[in-house]
Amino acid sequence: MKTLMLGNEAVARGLYEAGVTVVSSYPGTPSTEITENASLYDEIYSEWAPNEKVAFEVAFGAATGGARSFCAMKHVGLNVAADPLYTASYIGVNGGMVCAVADDPGMHSSQNEQDSRHHAIASKTPMLEPCDSAECLVYTKLAFELSERFDTPFLLRLSTRISHGRSLVETSAREEHPLKEYKKDIMKNVMMPAMARGRHKEVEKRIEAIRVWAETSGINTVEYNDKRVGIVCSGACYLYAREALGERASYFKLGMVNPLPVDSLIDFARQVGQVYVIEELDDIIETHCKKHGIPVIGKLLFPSCGEFSQAVVREALLGEQKPHVCFDKPVPPRPPVLCAGCPHRGLFAALKKLNLYVSGDIGCYTLGAQAPLSMMDTCVCMGASVSGLHGFNTARGSEQAKKSIAVIGDSTFIHSGITGLIDIAYNKGISTVIVLDNSITGMTGHQNNPANGLTIKGDPTVAVNLEALARAVGINRVVVVDPFDMEATRKAVEAELAAEEPSLVIARRPCALLKSVKHNPAMVVNAEKCTGCKSCLKVGCPAISVRGDANKGRGTAVIDPNQCVGCEICAKFCSFKAIGFKE
Repeated sequence: MKTLMLGNEAVARGLYEAGVTVVSSYPGTPSTEITENASLYDEIYSEWAPNEKVAFEVAFGAATGGARSFCAMKHVGLNVAADPLYTASYIGVNGGMVCAVADDPGMHSSQNEQDSRHHAIASKTPMLEPCDSAECLVYTKLAFELSERFDTPFLLRLSTRISHGRSLVETSAREEHPLKEYKKDIMKNVMMPAMARGRHKEVEKRIEAIRVWAETSGINTVEYNDKRVGIVCSGACYLYAREALGERASYFKLGMVNPLPVDSLIDFARQVGQVYVIEELDDIIETHCKKHGIPVIGKLLFPSCGEFSQAVVREALLGEQKPHVCFDKPVPPRPPVLCAGCPHRGLFAALKKLNLYVSGDIGCYTLGAQAPLSMMDTCVCMGASVSGLHGFNTARGSEQAKKSIAVIGDSTFIHSGITGLIDIAYNKGISTVIVLDNSITGMTGHQNNPANGLTIKGDPTVAVNLEALARAVGINRVVVVDPFDMEATRKAVEAELAAEEPSLVIARRPCALLKSVKHNPAMVVNAEKCTGCKSCLKVGCPAISVRGDANKGRGTAVIDPNQCVGCEICAKFCSFKAIGFKE
């Protein structure tokens, strides 16, 4: 049966059909929907892990135990999982194991552009790259077969366009794979130096065997059209090139991007004229071709930054641009903002006048860096706000520590903030850390996490007690505040900043978008009282705007009732009491 599927949904279907029984992941756009969809199949045990390292280790442990297993993450998540990845590559598998990593060219939802092919090459782990949803399903199943055949974990490289694009997929029945027998093998599975040296030699033999297999297996395909131009590409770039160039070029489409072929690429180059390499981000295929004496043109024409498109390919190779509309005036930007009623807005609004250094982190609250709140000084990676603040305060001294805070979400704190907090307590720091506990993993689309007491399926489970955890690692000062009570929040933070010891402040209020949250009625503006001072705009709420009043010669604030949840933050900024509930 054929059906329309997201690329991520097709990967999940591939897991089901391949007989996978264990899935562990950490949510990260654009990979999140894989595990969400996998959790819908009762035959698959699915879980959200605290972070990607744990997820990879769970999947690897399951594969060692003889099951087919899987984990998914975004590109920066693979950095977190790199430690077990590199050693798991030496050990190999028992049951098949696949790790999907979704890159984000163009940084639609990421803090950097990272080419995960580097991790595949460096860890000597084979990697497949599908170009549409159909291949997402087929390559997922193939990866498990090859994983078991060659005794290695497999990486499946996706990208934003492949993960979130839809195309037709042909589904089939599930194939059950019973647990493989586990046999104790210390020389293979225990990576002490003596064993690891021997395993490295085996890994080199294995990667060469996979390369030889890929040369003739059909995983890399050739399409001859006009032979004056040859295109070497993979993934989404094949779709861009095929649409832009059509039959005006011949194509070598790579399905396996590590290890890369040699003989078949040389043969293709001999059959065509000028060879161009089209690849997003780094020049990995181009460098490989040149290393083996294949004259190609790649980054000379194509950028190393950003996401490609049909237009990018067409202009680079043909010098053509399709007709398009140009505006005389620039279109106003629409940057993402904190949602109406977001509890993070209350915290940032409460602290804005304190003129603090704010060590930021990854999550919805990162949007607090945008004007008009502008409440963030740094943002590096998951958990860096906590340990980064400790370093900042250690360098600048105790007086600076009284003017500096770290902000981190509940899910991110579980992911990698705990160790930073331990570092502060253990090394006698005096930093103040604020956990923005909105009871959900918000930025990636409302996934449960170990702090909110619900599993991936929404079943009740134990919840990490953040207050008890903080005290257990040596933080004696722990305060819980409601960020909508801005005055109490400000006073609590000021008191903790003044203390000569580390503090944890928990700003606790659930995300406004959770279905279980009940809201107040929408607020309204009394046009007679409104002076048009625009103080209400300082909170950066998307529900508030100012419209001109021809009769009064000034603008008047207006609140969109479809967005407003009655949080009252804007009312606290209005000196004229023009904002309130409808009487």
